[in-house]
Amino acid sequence: MLRALRASRVPLSIVAIADALEVHPNTVRFHLDALVADGQVERVDSGSRGPGRPPQMFSAVRQMDRGGTRHYRLLAEILSNGLAAEPDSHAKALAAGRAWGHRLQAPPTGSSAEKSIDHLVGVLDQLGFAPERRVSDGQQQLGLRHCPFLEVAESRSAIVCPIHLGLMRGALESWAAPVGVERLDAFAEPDLCLAYLSLKGAAR
Repeated sequence: MLRALRASRVPLSIVAIADALEVHPNTVRFHLDALVADGQVERVDSGSRGPGRPPQMFSAVRQMDRGGTRHYRLLAEILSNGLAAEPDSHAKALAAGRAWGHRLQAPPTGSSAEKSIDHLVGVLDQLGFAPERRVSDGQQQLGLRHCPFLEVAESRSAIVCPIHLGLMRGALESWAAPVGVERLDAFAEPDLCLAYLSLKGAAR
């Protein structure tokens, strides 16, 4: 039905679509309602000014196919490879992550270290890092059990991991949090990355 509408140079009525597809008009109505609700088809003015109720006319919304295959991993690899070829790529990756971190939602109330860390854990969890709070020798840490960009990070850790570090630093900075991230040890264990937190208000 969507293909028929896309192929037509003019809007089609329910009857015209039904005839073209050799189905009952009620079937067409049912599927048209779903396509309209999904934003893929729109109702248009029939332009009829004669007696009687004008037929409903429909046209495909002109846009790229949103049901097509996505290749975000390929895009991530292209961008990380391009960034890796840049001079001072580590600093640029860190800055890119920091800029994105500034866009993350701030805690609803207060800016204490505990609230800031808890909120950061929640944000990282939403992003797919599976974070967990840890303490080692009295130092606060965040363990990251999952990497949303694992396949790219395994081959481009020098780019992807600084982006993650910058993201955390940028978020805490934008929240004016009295805590920062000193460093991020990528793959500190086979199933764990470790972020070391500083309660001095600034990361080194």
